[in-house]
Amino acid sequence: MQIVLTWQTIITIGSVLGALTLIFKTYNKVYDMIKHQKEQDEAIKSIREEQTLMTFGILACLKGLHEQGANGPVTEAIEKFEKHLNQKAHKI
Repeated sequence: MQIVLTWQTIITIGSVLGALTLIFKTYNKVYDMIKHQKEQDEAIKSIREEQTLMTFGILACLKGLHEQGANGPVTEAIEKFEKHLNQKAHKI
């Protein structure tokens, strides 16, 4: 069997290779985007957990100050924290 190499064959092979390259590059870009999104989701989850701990810590400190007799801004801050936490818990 003899292979005849014509210009049309070369153009067809080039087109197929170009299409395969495009498919491969597109797949890699989508894969990288999905991987990056997962990494960002994990980072955001970690940040939210840390913020939750900090919020409860600050609230505990404010309540401690309030128990020792601090009023005014301390009471106002406690009310705002508790309102915010309530709204977040009920998705308002």
